[in-house]
Amino acid sequence: MATAAVITVTALQKRFGRHPALDGLDLEVREGEVHGFLGPNGAGKSTTLRILLGLMRADGGTARVLGRDPWTATVAIHRDISYVPGDVSLWPNLTGGETIDLLTRLRGGADERLRDRLLRDFELDPRKKARSYSKGNRQKVALVAALARRADLYLLDEPTSGLDPVMETVFRRHIDRVRDEGAAVLLSSHILSEVEQLCDRVTIILAGRTVETGTLGELRHLTRTSFRVTTGADAAVFAALDGVADLRAENGTVEFDVDSERVPAVLELLATLRPEGLAVTPPSLESLFLRHYGEEPAEAARR
Repeated sequence: MATAAVITVTALQKRFGRHPALDGLDLEVREGEVHGFLGPNGAGKSTTLRILLGLMRADGGTARVLGRDPWTATVAIHRDISYVPGDVSLWPNLTGGETIDLLTRLRGGADERLRDRLLRDFELDPRKKARSYSKGNRQKVALVAALARRADLYLLDEPTSGLDPVMETVFRRHIDRVRDEGAAVLLSSHILSEVEQLCDRVTIILAGRTVETGTLGELRHLTRTSFRVTTGADAAVFAALDGVADLRAENGTVEFDVDSERVPAVLELLATLRPEGLAVTPPSLESLFLRHYGEEPAEAARR
Protein backbone atom coordinates (compact mmCIF):
# COMPACT_ATOMS: atom_id res chain seq x y z
CA MET A 1 0.00 0.00 0.00
CA ALA A 2 1.37 3.42 -0.96
CA THR A 3 2.27 5.70 1.93
CA ALA A 4 1.10 9.30 2.18
CA ALA A 5 3.38 12.16 1.18
CA VAL A 6 4.58 14.28 4.11
CA ILE A 7 6.41 16.76 1.86
CA THR A 8 5.33 17.53 -1.69
CA VAL A 9 7.30 20.05 -3.72
CA THR A 10 6.47 20.73 -7.36
CA ALA A 11 8.34 23.05 -9.76
CA LEU A 12 9.63 25.14 -6.85
CA GLN A 13 11.32 28.41 -7.78
CA LYS A 14 13.30 30.99 -5.84
CA ARG A 15 15.46 33.80 -7.14
CA PHE A 16 17.91 36.08 -5.37
CA GLY A 17 18.25 39.01 -7.73
CA ARG A 18 19.19 37.52 -11.08
CA HIS A 19 20.41 34.27 -9.57
CA PRO A 20 17.95 31.33 -9.62
CA ALA A 21 18.55 29.42 -6.37
CA LEU A 22 15.72 27.02 -7.21
CA ASP A 23 14.72 26.42 -10.82
CA GLY A 24 11.75 24.04 -10.89
CA LEU A 25 12.70 21.69 -8.03
CA ASP A 26 10.58 18.57 -7.41
CA LEU A 27 10.70 16.61 -4.14
CA GLU A 28 8.49 14.09 -2.36
CA VAL A 29 9.07 12.67 1.12
CA ARG A 30 6.79 9.86 2.26
CA GLU A 31 5.49 8.86 5.65
CA GLY A 32 7.86 6.56 7.55
CA GLU A 33 10.90 7.03 5.31
CA VAL A 34 14.33 8.58 5.66
CA HIS A 35 14.90 10.60 2.51
CA GLY A 36 18.38 11.77 1.57
CA PHE A 37 18.58 15.28 0.12
CA LEU A 38 21.90 15.65 -1.63
CA GLY A 39 23.81 18.07 -3.79
CA PRO A 40 26.93 20.23 -3.91
CA ASN A 41 27.22 23.52 -2.06
CA GLY A 42 25.02 26.10 -3.75
CA ALA A 43 22.68 23.49 -5.26
CA GLY A 44 19.65 24.86 -3.36
CA LYS A 45 19.31 22.47 -0.42
CA SER A 46 19.29 25.09 2.35
CA THR A 47 16.98 27.37 0.36
CA THR A 48 14.54 24.47 -0.02
CA LEU A 49 14.65 23.74 3.72
CA ARG A 50 14.02 27.40 4.57
CA ILE A 51 10.95 27.40 2.33
CA LEU A 52 9.70 24.16 3.93
CA LEU A 53 10.17 25.76 7.37
CA GLY A 54 8.21 28.85 6.35
CA LEU A 55 11.23 31.11 6.78
CA MET A 56 11.25 32.12 3.13
CA ARG A 57 8.56 32.49 0.49
CA ALA A 58 8.88 30.73 -2.85
CA ASP A 59 8.66 32.74 -6.06
CA GLY A 60 6.87 29.96 -7.95
CA GLY A 61 5.72 26.36 -7.79
CA THR A 62 4.11 24.73 -4.77
CA ALA A 63 5.31 23.30 -1.46
CA ARG A 64 3.22 21.36 1.04
CA VAL A 65 4.39 20.16 4.44
CA LEU A 66 2.03 17.79 6.27
CA GLY A 67 -0.64 18.86 3.79
CA ARG A 68 -0.24 22.59 4.51
CA ASP A 69 1.35 25.60 2.88
CA PRO A 70 4.50 26.32 4.95
CA TRP A 71 4.25 30.06 4.31
CA THR A 72 0.66 30.52 5.51
CA ALA A 73 0.48 27.73 8.13
CA THR A 74 3.92 28.05 9.68
CA VAL A 75 2.86 27.94 13.33
CA ALA A 76 0.64 24.87 12.88
CA ILE A 77 3.37 23.02 10.96
CA HIS A 78 6.07 23.83 13.52
CA ARG A 79 4.08 22.01 16.23
CA ASP A 80 4.60 18.75 14.33
CA ILE A 81 8.16 19.04 13.03
CA SER A 82 11.71 19.10 14.39
CA TYR A 83 14.62 20.90 12.75
CA VAL A 84 18.38 20.63 13.23
CA PRO A 85 20.71 23.03 11.36
CA GLY A 86 24.28 22.20 10.48
CA ASP A 87 25.69 25.23 12.27
CA VAL A 88 24.13 25.55 15.72
CA SER A 89 24.24 28.81 17.71
CA LEU A 90 23.17 28.72 21.37
CA TRP A 91 22.46 31.30 24.07
CA PRO A 92 25.89 31.52 25.77
CA ASN A 93 24.61 32.10 29.32
CA LEU A 94 22.18 29.15 29.32
CA THR A 95 23.27 25.63 30.15
CA GLY A 96 22.78 22.86 27.63
CA GLY A 97 19.92 21.47 29.73
CA GLU A 98 18.19 24.85 29.94
CA THR A 99 18.50 25.26 26.18
CA ILE A 100 17.04 21.81 25.54
CA ASP A 101 14.13 22.53 27.91
CA LEU A 102 13.45 25.88 26.27
CA LEU A 103 13.45 24.42 22.76
CA THR A 104 11.30 21.40 23.64
CA ARG A 105 8.75 23.57 25.50
CA LEU A 106 8.08 25.35 22.22
CA ARG A 107 6.57 22.05 21.04
CA GLY A 108 4.84 21.06 24.29
CA GLY A 109 7.76 19.78 26.37
CA ALA A 110 10.14 16.84 26.23
CA ASP A 111 9.50 13.21 26.97
CA GLU A 112 11.65 13.17 30.12
CA ARG A 113 12.69 9.52 29.84
CA LEU A 114 13.66 9.98 26.23
CA ARG A 115 15.48 13.23 27.05
CA ASP A 116 17.56 11.48 29.72
CA ARG A 117 18.30 8.59 27.39
CA LEU A 118 19.48 10.95 24.66
CA LEU A 119 21.74 12.82 27.09
CA ARG A 120 23.34 9.52 28.09
CA ASP A 121 23.63 8.23 24.53
CA PHE A 122 25.20 11.45 23.24
CA GLU A 123 27.38 11.76 26.36
CA LEU A 124 26.31 15.38 26.85
CA ASP A 125 26.73 17.16 30.19
CA PRO A 126 23.62 19.41 30.41
CA ARG A 127 25.01 21.41 33.37
CA LYS A 128 27.66 23.24 31.38
CA LYS A 129 27.11 26.70 29.96
CA ALA A 130 26.67 26.81 26.20
CA ARG A 131 29.65 29.15 25.86
CA SER A 132 31.93 26.31 26.95
CA TYR A 133 30.64 23.81 24.38
CA SER A 134 32.63 22.71 21.35
CA LYS A 135 30.95 22.65 17.93
CA GLY A 136 30.21 18.95 18.39
CA ASN A 137 28.56 19.53 21.78
CA ARG A 138 26.47 22.40 20.40
CA GLN A 139 25.31 19.98 17.72
CA LYS A 140 24.42 17.43 20.40
CA VAL A 141 22.24 20.01 22.18
CA ALA A 142 20.27 20.60 18.98
CA LEU A 143 19.94 16.86 18.32
CA VAL A 144 18.74 16.08 21.85
CA ALA A 145 16.21 18.92 21.67
CA ALA A 146 14.94 17.74 18.28
CA LEU A 147 14.71 14.06 19.21
CA ALA A 148 13.42 14.37 22.80
CA ARG A 149 9.82 14.83 21.70
CA ARG A 150 8.16 12.86 18.94
CA ALA A 151 7.57 14.69 15.66
CA ASP A 152 5.83 13.69 12.46
CA LEU A 153 8.67 15.12 10.37
CA TYR A 154 12.34 15.78 11.05
CA LEU A 155 14.18 18.28 8.84
CA LEU A 156 17.91 17.72 9.33
CA ASP A 157 20.47 19.92 7.59
CA GLU A 158 23.97 18.42 7.99
CA PRO A 159 22.95 17.21 11.48
CA THR A 160 26.17 15.33 12.31
CA SER A 161 28.47 18.25 11.54
CA GLY A 162 31.15 18.26 14.24
CA LEU A 163 30.30 14.83 15.66
CA ASP A 164 32.91 12.10 16.00
CA PRO A 165 32.30 8.64 14.45
CA VAL A 166 30.99 7.18 17.72
CA MET A 167 28.37 9.91 18.03
CA GLU A 168 27.47 9.51 14.36
CA THR A 169 26.60 5.90 15.18
CA VAL A 170 24.39 7.08 18.06
CA PHE A 171 22.69 9.52 15.69
CA ARG A 172 21.99 6.77 13.15
CA ARG A 173 20.49 4.57 15.86
CA HIS A 174 18.03 7.28 16.87
CA ILE A 175 17.08 8.03 13.27
CA ASP A 176 16.27 4.34 12.86
CA ARG A 177 14.12 4.65 15.99
CA VAL A 178 12.04 7.61 14.77
CA ARG A 179 11.54 5.92 11.40
CA ASP A 180 10.31 2.78 13.17
CA GLU A 181 7.85 5.02 15.04
CA GLY A 182 6.41 6.13 11.68
CA ALA A 183 8.01 9.57 11.36
CA ALA A 184 9.49 10.93 8.13
CA VAL A 185 13.02 12.34 7.93
CA LEU A 186 14.47 14.66 5.30
CA LEU A 187 18.23 14.36 5.71
CA SER A 188 20.61 16.76 3.98
CA SER A 189 24.13 15.40 4.37
CA HIS A 190 27.54 15.36 2.71
CA ILE A 191 28.49 12.15 4.51
CA LEU A 192 27.66 9.65 1.79
CA SER A 193 28.24 6.58 3.97
CA GLU A 194 25.66 7.99 6.38
CA VAL A 195 23.14 8.42 3.59
CA GLU A 196 23.77 4.90 2.26
CA GLN A 197 23.20 3.39 5.70
CA LEU A 198 20.13 5.41 6.65
CA CYS A 199 18.14 6.48 3.63
CA ASP A 200 15.28 4.64 1.95
CA ARG A 201 15.22 7.02 -0.99
CA VAL A 202 17.46 9.81 -2.25
CA THR A 203 16.96 12.99 -4.23
CA ILE A 204 20.01 14.58 -5.84
CA ILE A 205 19.74 18.22 -6.87
CA LEU A 206 22.02 20.38 -8.95
CA ALA A 207 21.66 24.04 -9.90
CA GLY A 208 18.28 24.23 -8.17
CA ARG A 209 16.73 21.28 -10.04
CA THR A 210 16.18 17.60 -9.31
CA VAL A 211 18.51 15.43 -11.40
CA GLU A 212 17.89 12.01 -9.81
CA THR A 213 15.44 10.55 -7.32
CA GLY A 214 14.71 7.01 -6.20
CA THR A 215 15.86 4.21 -3.94
CA LEU A 216 19.57 3.54 -3.67
CA GLY A 217 19.04 0.33 -5.61
CA GLU A 218 17.36 2.22 -8.43
CA LEU A 219 20.07 4.88 -8.52
CA ARG A 220 22.89 2.35 -8.50
CA HIS A 221 21.62 1.05 -11.82
CA LEU A 222 22.51 4.45 -13.27
CA THR A 223 26.23 3.98 -12.69
CA ARG A 224 28.83 1.25 -13.08
CA THR A 225 30.31 -1.70 -11.20
CA SER A 226 34.11 -1.95 -11.00
CA PHE A 227 36.01 -5.22 -11.55
CA ARG A 228 39.65 -6.10 -10.77
CA VAL A 229 40.58 -9.48 -12.22
CA THR A 230 43.85 -11.40 -12.00
CA THR A 231 43.94 -13.81 -14.93
CA GLY A 232 46.16 -15.07 -17.70
CA ALA A 233 43.51 -14.17 -20.29
CA ASP A 234 44.06 -11.42 -22.80
CA ALA A 235 42.40 -8.13 -21.81
CA ALA A 236 40.74 -8.08 -25.23
CA VAL A 237 38.18 -10.68 -24.12
CA PHE A 238 36.83 -8.12 -21.61
CA ALA A 239 37.05 -5.22 -24.02
CA ALA A 240 34.81 -7.13 -26.42
CA LEU A 241 31.95 -7.17 -23.91
CA ASP A 242 29.17 -4.61 -24.27
CA GLY A 243 29.07 -1.98 -21.53
CA VAL A 244 32.75 -2.24 -20.52
CA ALA A 245 34.58 1.07 -20.04
CA ASP A 246 37.91 2.41 -18.72
CA LEU A 247 39.70 -0.90 -19.20
CA ARG A 248 43.25 -1.05 -17.85
CA ALA A 249 45.65 -4.03 -17.96
CA GLU A 250 49.01 -4.47 -16.25
CA ASN A 251 51.05 -7.51 -15.14
CA GLY A 252 48.22 -9.99 -15.59
CA THR A 253 45.65 -7.83 -13.79
CA VAL A 254 42.73 -6.30 -15.66
CA GLU A 255 40.61 -3.49 -14.24
CA PHE A 256 37.46 -2.12 -15.84
CA ASP A 257 34.03 -0.68 -15.17
CA VAL A 258 30.84 -2.11 -16.58
CA ASP A 259 27.25 -0.93 -16.82
CA SER A 260 25.21 -2.51 -14.04
CA GLU A 261 22.86 -4.34 -16.40
CA ARG A 262 25.87 -6.03 -18.06
CA VAL A 263 27.30 -7.52 -14.84
CA PRO A 264 25.75 -10.99 -15.47
CA ALA A 265 27.57 -11.23 -18.81
CA VAL A 266 30.88 -10.44 -17.12
CA LEU A 267 30.25 -13.09 -14.47
CA GLU A 268 29.47 -15.68 -17.16
CA LEU A 269 32.79 -14.91 -18.86
CA LEU A 270 34.70 -15.07 -15.57
CA ALA A 271 33.24 -18.52 -14.85
CA THR A 272 34.97 -19.83 -17.98
CA LEU A 273 38.31 -18.09 -17.27
CA ARG A 274 38.74 -19.32 -13.67
CA PRO A 275 40.56 -16.17 -12.47
CA GLU A 276 43.21 -16.34 -9.75
CA GLY A 277 41.93 -13.22 -8.05
CA LEU A 278 38.73 -11.17 -8.24
CA ALA A 279 37.53 -7.97 -6.58
CA VAL A 280 34.13 -6.48 -7.39
CA THR A 281 33.14 -3.03 -6.16
CA PRO A 282 29.42 -2.27 -6.47
CA PRO A 283 28.28 1.20 -7.51
CA SER A 284 28.49 3.65 -4.63
CA LEU A 285 26.58 6.81 -3.92
CA GLU A 286 29.89 8.62 -4.32
CA SER A 287 30.31 7.34 -7.88
CA LEU A 288 26.77 8.48 -8.68
CA PHE A 289 27.57 11.92 -7.25
CA LEU A 290 30.74 12.22 -9.26
CA ARG A 291 28.80 11.27 -12.37
CA HIS A 292 26.84 14.50 -11.94
CA TYR A 293 29.43 16.72 -10.28
CA GLY A 294 31.79 16.16 -13.18
CA GLU A 295 29.30 17.81 -15.52
CA GLU A 296 28.48 21.44 -15.96
CA PRO A 297 25.47 22.23 -13.70
CA ALA A 298 23.30 23.50 -16.52
CA GLU A 299 24.03 20.41 -18.63
CA ALA A 300 23.22 17.98 -15.80
CA ALA A 301 20.06 19.84 -14.84
CA ARG A 302 18.75 19.64 -18.42
CA ARG A 303 18.99 15.84 -18.49
